[in-house]
Parts: sequence; C-alpha cells; structure tokens
Amino acid sequence: ISKLKNSSPNIEYLSVGGEYLKALGIKSIYDLKEITYLGFTKVLLNIFKINKKINETANKIIEFSPDILFSVDSPDFTLRVAKKVKKIKPNIKTIHFVAPQVWVWREHRLKQLKSFLDHILLLFPFEKKYFDKENIKSTFTGHPLLEENEKTEIDISQIIKKDKKVFSIYPGSRMSEINVLLPILFKFVKLMNEKYTDIFFIFHSTTEHNQLIKNLLSKEGFKNCEVISD
Repeated sequence: ISKLKNSSPNIEYLSVGGEYLKALGIKSIYDLKEITYLGFTKVLLNIFKINKKINETANKIIEFSPDILFSVDSPDFTLRVAKKVKKIKPNIKTIHFVAPQVWVWREHRLKQLKSFLDHILLLFPFEKKYFDKENIKSTFTGHPLLEENEKTEIDISQIIKKDKKVFSIYPGSRMSEINVLLPILFKFVKLMNEKYTDIFFIFHSTTEHNQLIKNLLSKEGFKNCEVISD
C-alpha cells in the first residue's frame, strides 16, 4: 500500500487494519484487534460478535463501493465478507492473499470460492494445481517470511557464533498470539538450554513487536537468543 500510495496517490482506501495502515493514513472501519481471537474456545465464545463484525464490514465495503476488495488470510472471516460483498456488488473484483488449506481439508469449498473470488494469490507453488482444477484464477507470489529470511541471512551470521546450531522460532505477528505462545516457547528454550549448550535461538518478529520480545527475553535472562525482524 505504501508503494501504491507513492505511485498512484489518487487511490482511495478503506480497511480493517492495525497500526501500520493507520500510520499510512488509511481509514479503518475498526481496529483489527477487535476481531483477533486465538483458539477455538475464544472464537466460539465470541461467535455472535464475529458475525456482527462480518455483516458490518460487508455493509461498509458495499457502501464504499471500491473497484477491488483485497483480503488477506483469516478465511473464516475475510472470505465470508467477500462472499456477502460479491452477492450484492458483483462488479467489485475480489482478490484474496493466502489460500485456504484446501489440500488438507475443505476441498469441496473450492467450488464455493469460484462463485465469489476473482483471483487468489498463493504462498506455495504446489497450491496452484488445486485452483487450476476448478478454473479459479491464481498466481504464485511466494511466502513473505521466506523472503525475510533471505534478507536477514547476513544479520544472522553476524549475530551467532560459527559453532552454534540455529533454531528459528516464530511466536506470531499478533499480540494475542504472542501473549499465548511466548510463555510456552520460553519454557521450551529453558528445557533445551538445560540439555544442550550449542544452540542459538532466533526469534522472528514483526518490527512492531521486536523491542517487546527483546525485553521479555532479557527479563528471562537468556544469553543465547536474539530477535530479528524485517
């Protein structure tokens, strides 16, 4: 979006976003945190609130009437929004980034996707065959985390010693994920440190949460850990 704003400043945006989009001056229907729930139980307990947000989001998009609806991941939310929007405003082009894992489950939903998705962007090349089978337009774009790893390879080599084995840890990009996963991951690091002395842990973080994770690692007293972000 940052690049689009520079190259095409006349484009208007409406989003459900967080701090990064807010910093770019993008109007948001509400903050992404309002629909971020981790775990089946929390989703179940908030199901009525989630359904209300789906309807609210779809209605706001229909009112805004954009040329393109671009959704990212979270298929149980974003695709339900896209389906509602497409039903009322079929002229709006719908593009989704991060394909639902149809090769593992819900393969029958491919036919449903075809009815309201115009294009889907894929993380992995093997996904394409599933969408080609149903004549759903798709493009392999690659995984952003893999690209981040390539960018940070030099930094990692400067951080660790040559005799250390590198263990990458991904605690998530959402605060709700980090709150749940970090205590578990810290216990794991402690157990590994009790058994091994040749491991260096790299925590991969968003820029937004980099300092927070560094502070928590420091509080735990870990000497063989580092945090990197793109």
